[in-house]
Parts: sequence; C-alpha cells; structure tokens
Amino acid sequence: MMADSDLADFTLRLADDALVTSQRLCEWCADAPLLEEDIAIANVGLDYLGRARLLLQYAGERLGRSEDDLAYFREGHEFKNLLLVELPRGDFAFTMVRQYLLDEYEILYFAELQNSRDERLAAIAGKAIKEVRYHHRRSTEWIRRLGLGTVESNRRSQAALNELWAFVAEFFVMDSLEMDLSDQGVAVNRLCLKSPWSARVETLLGEANLILPQYDGYQTGGRQGLHTEYLARMLAEMQTLQRSYPGLEW
Repeated sequence: MMADSDLADFTLRLADDALVTSQRLCEWCADAPLLEEDIAIANVGLDYLGRARLLLQYAGERLGRSEDDLAYFREGHEFKNLLLVELPRGDFAFTMVRQYLLDEYEILYFAELQNSRDERLAAIAGKAIKEVRYHHRRSTEWIRRLGLGTVESNRRSQAALNELWAFVAEFFVMDSLEMDLSDQGVAVNRLCLKSPWSARVETLLGEANLILPQYDGYQTGGRQGLHTEYLARMLAEMQTLQRSYPGLEW
C-alpha cells in the first residue's frame, strides 16, 4: 500500500525539477540575445513554474504545508531535483543544450506519467506534455541552428554538451522509492526511457554536427538531496524575500 509520505516525496522530486528549471530560465529575462527569445524563454520558464505550483500543492496537501512553504522554506538538502537543472545558466548555448537534453527526457517521461494510476499526477502530466512538446520543438531548432551555424556557435554548443553529459545518467537512476511506486503503477520506470532517449539524442546531435561525448563516470545524487554548490547559491537568491518577510501574502 502506498503511504502519503512516499507519494509526497515522489511528487516533490518532480516539483523541484520544475521549480529549479524555472528559476534558471528566468535568469535570462531581459538578457537573452534576441527580443523574441527573451519573450520565449520567459514563457518556457513560466510553464515550468506553473507545473511546479501544481506539484507543490499536491505534495503540500499530504504534508500539511503550503506551496510557498515548500518552495521558500526548505534547505538545500531537502530539495530532490536532478543535478542537471541546478547548474548555472552559462551562456546561451549552454542553456539551450541543457534544455534540449531535458526536453528529450521529459517528452518521454510525461507521456508515460499520463498513464499513472494516481489521477492527480496523470492530470498534471497531461498538461505538462502539451507544454513539453513546444519546448522540445523550440530546443531542437536551436540545437540545429547552433550546431550548424558558425564555428563559434558550434564550439560553444560542443563545450556545453561535453560539460552537461556528466549529468545525464541521473535521468535514468531509480531508487527503491521510485521502483516501488513504478511497480504500483504510480511512477514511471525511468530505466525504460534510456534507450529511446539515447537514440533520439544521438540522431539530432549527428544532424547538428555535434559529437556525442563518451564518459565512464557520471554525477548523481540530486534525488537524495546531495547537490552541487550552485543550488545553495540559487536558493539564497530565490528565497530571500520570503525569508526576510515570513508570512507575507501577496
């Protein structure tokens, strides 16, 4: 039988992925290379923020906490997001390569989560997959544009890919909690996503004249609350207003 605490923990993982991704994308507001891209990247960030709110509300109902409490009054080790999404925004090529790798994962993941036995998670996934399809279309266009553009854009994209590749294996790491929830039909067995994800990524990178990195070691631990130093710095900025004025209502 599934415990409320297990469902809340799992839901928080998805919420933290979305919340942290939103924060990183919104760092580009008023700083993107094109006006159209400034608007587009902000809209993608808002999609993630909306998803984070739905998931935080659901987790909060089981924990007796508000969405604001979960977003702004947890410490870094309490966050369970993937390490990939907490890395600094980098240059525009870094942001778009990261977004592409994430989009390829999420388009597979949320397509499966729509079938969850948990009706609330299935409904959130149904909304998310519509947004992710747009994100994916946009990021694939940028990967082709950057990879096949100038020597400099290709160099920056390859450098970003080489750095980010150390973190992609975490997409497919399952702990006992997720395995149990997967067996119950609530969570997605992410191990089954690795082969189609790899095939899709390898195909597009080849089309974009980018080289698939080859690594023996990978960085994991985000789901267990083990993070890079970058998350604490990001949270310090994100949470400062709410912590300075606790209980403030907008």
